[in-house]
Amino acid sequence: MNKKQKRLAFISSSLVVAAGAAALALTALSSSVAYFYTPSDLAAAAEKPTGNIRLGGLVAAESVRYAEGADARVDFVVEDGAHRTQVTFVGVLPDLFREGQGVVVEGRLAADGSVAASEVLAKHDETYMPREVADALKKQGVWQGEKPGS
Repeated sequence: MNKKQKRLAFISSSLVVAAGAAALALTALSSSVAYFYTPSDLAAAAEKPTGNIRLGGLVAAESVRYAEGADARVDFVVEDGAHRTQVTFVGVLPDLFREGQGVVVEGRLAADGSVAASEVLAKHDETYMPREVADALKKQGVWQGEKPGS
């Protein structure tokens, strides 16, 4: 091989290695991505999402049910004013979790349309709302905004 052929072989093999690394990185990222949905988004979806999702909205009033036994299972409903989605979570809820508050749950969509949550995130204080949840609530027309004097 002359110098030109060696350089071409080196560049070609470098491109193949880089393409392989990029393919592996994209595969790893796509399996860990969790798309954000509201209950209305899930209701309107022609094709239900698979894999991990994030569901955001408000915990519906009088919807929180604690299961009997040692598994610490909690069932509750997340709503956005137009639609409601049942959520099941096994684990310890955040201290700030309560009815009427904004939450984002991460988990998988079950065949019956409910979400089996692996993580529940509650808002920090009385004024914080995740931007995605606030935008979705504004879009639905149920955003209450900040209270005067706060």
